[in-house]
Amino acid sequence: MATTHGSAGSVPGRRERKKAATRKALSDAALELFLERGYDKVTVAEIAAAADTAVTTVFAHFPAGKEALILDDSGEREASLAVAVRGRAEGSSVLDALHAFFAGRAPFAEKLPEEYQRRMDLVMGTPALCAYARRVWVACADSLAELLAEAAGRAEVDDSLRVLARYVLETPDLASSCPDPRAALASAFHHLKLGWPGF
Repeated sequence: MATTHGSAGSVPGRRERKKAATRKALSDAALELFLERGYDKVTVAEIAAAADTAVTTVFAHFPAGKEALILDDSGEREASLAVAVRGRAEGSSVLDALHAFFAGRAPFAEKLPEEYQRRMDLVMGTPALCAYARRVWVACADSLAELLAEAAGRAEVDDSLRVLARYVLETPDLASSCPDPRAALASAFHHLKLGWPGF
């Protein structure tokens, strides 16, 4: 019998499928409206109407508001950082793995799926979305510091690891504003490796 709840390898139940479909409909409606008219000129009520749902439904699925419709953070960032660190190739340093991880994401990746690229173009051209993106990445600092401690075989997170985690998560935001973002990202990680040679 198919499992309908959240165990690994389970098949999503009807409720989960409906929730995912509603979230996608809201996110897609928001993207189209933002691209057509500009982020600041679109209201949550208009997004709800475009997705044929209620304003309360928007906030039930995206309590952080309009920004989250484009940059939802339902644990994907922390999970992907964990995969990058724990799943790194043998002999690859943690900082090399994190550099490769960010280099494969917008705005550093040379080619992205069209829909994702449209979202990232919108984000990069909208100050409120850029600021929100930075906040959700920086919010991963504690979990990244724990991953760094784990990778180094340390029992506890210390101040050095907290600083390194914060620097790593701030680096993409800083590098993305440079004339050559990929080169700036590489330079930043080079300096991080000099400062934390064990990583």
